[in-house]
Amino acid sequence: MNNTTTNDASVKAVAIIGAGLVGSLLAIYLSRQGYSVTIYERRNDMRTAGGAAGRSINLALSDRGIRALEEVGAMAAIKAIAIPMHGRQIHHADGTAAYQPYGQEGQYINSVSRAALNCTLMDLAGQAGVRIVFQHRCTAINWTTNEIHFENMATRDMVVVTPALIFGADGAFSAARLQHQLQHDRFDYQQSYIDFGYKELNIPPGPNGAFRMEKNALHIWPRGNYMLIALPNPDGSFTCTLFFPFDGEPSFASLDTKEKVILFFEKTFGDTVPLMPMLADEFFANPTASLVTVKCFPWVREGRFALIGDAAHAIVPFFGQGMNCGFEDCAILNSLITRHAHNWPAILTDYQQLRKPDADAIATLALNNFIEMRDKVADPVFLLQKKIEARFSQKHPDKWIPAYAQVTFSPQIRYSDALRNGLRQEAIMQEVMATAGIADLWDTETIEAMMLSKLAATGN
Repeated sequence: MNNTTTNDASVKAVAIIGAGLVGSLLAIYLSRQGYSVTIYERRNDMRTAGGAAGRSINLALSDRGIRALEEVGAMAAIKAIAIPMHGRQIHHADGTAAYQPYGQEGQYINSVSRAALNCTLMDLAGQAGVRIVFQHRCTAINWTTNEIHFENMATRDMVVVTPALIFGADGAFSAARLQHQLQHDRFDYQQSYIDFGYKELNIPPGPNGAFRMEKNALHIWPRGNYMLIALPNPDGSFTCTLFFPFDGEPSFASLDTKEKVILFFEKTFGDTVPLMPMLADEFFANPTASLVTVKCFPWVREGRFALIGDAAHAIVPFFGQGMNCGFEDCAILNSLITRHAHNWPAILTDYQQLRKPDADAIATLALNNFIEMRDKVADPVFLLQKKIEARFSQKHPDKWIPAYAQVTFSPQIRYSDALRNGLRQEAIMQEVMATAGIADLWDTETIEAMMLSKLAATGN
């Protein structure tokens, strides 16, 4: 076995482990700050034929992520592959549907293919002077010498690089984090799964690329203990994701034949069956994936290493914030480079102190939103509560921003503040909803005065 050593002694040399969404965006930021950046990715180049794209579940790009992309001039290219979704289209079990706008006029999230977004960001990174090395798997990091050991998966040679700065951006099951963890005497690590997995399905386009459902909406089939969602693609198709229990009845385990799958969908998601001609085949051909939350600490080491994105804080996808949170990591880190004039011990200390509480908060918010999406969005009482909040927010925008809007459309509000604000607002709304005759009183001065009084009592 051959050994190749690259000795990057310059303080400007940066190695990023992982060429995913966050790694690619971070590389663009650092290159624009004057650093010589190389990304090492264990997979093949997904932009070439045969390259593995990883998970292909669609993503919801919202204001936090957009702000980061705009900072590096990438949003124009991303906009070309994104579809605005102005609200939720709720598909009820009886075949009826209802539309729920996400926020105020002009507020929307964007459906974007993970693979298409990743390819675009890698292209932009290359244009910014970033070097991307594929088929290199991180096997060890020597923290004394700052050497990273990679296996070239094509040749089986060992490659050793010695950058000044190392970033672990290699996802929820990060090899960089494992090396950090194994050689740190006080490393806290928590990994937790929920009892639900997900499976991707597909609604193909209609004739001439026509959309067979509302184009500018996120479609949800909430069914209490599970749900199906669908996000639009530019070609007229919809990428669907079934969030479903692993075990029990019904579950992935119980739907063990094509006949059972078809019967279940006809009974539970009846309006989708005519739209999904390959349903049964896809159900068994596509993998069932798990949903994990990862929390760890510390994220940084000695002013020359940091975890970022899912490697630091993987979350479940139910608030659509995993990617947006990772992109916000990059934006915050970039602002600290300027604030601390490239003093990396100070940069990484502040980065960790700022982002760890927010990462923990969005992890909690994401788990809570699963319950809302799969069950509450079809509950008339919940919908009335949201109507009251929306009306009150219109009248008093300085006093009340709905919890969803704080997370999704308010990048100036930290996730940790959004969680605290949301809990306070929910406590107020529980009292409001307990008011006798609330269905008739909801849009009255009495309820408005009640909410103002309770806000004042909490110091707002």
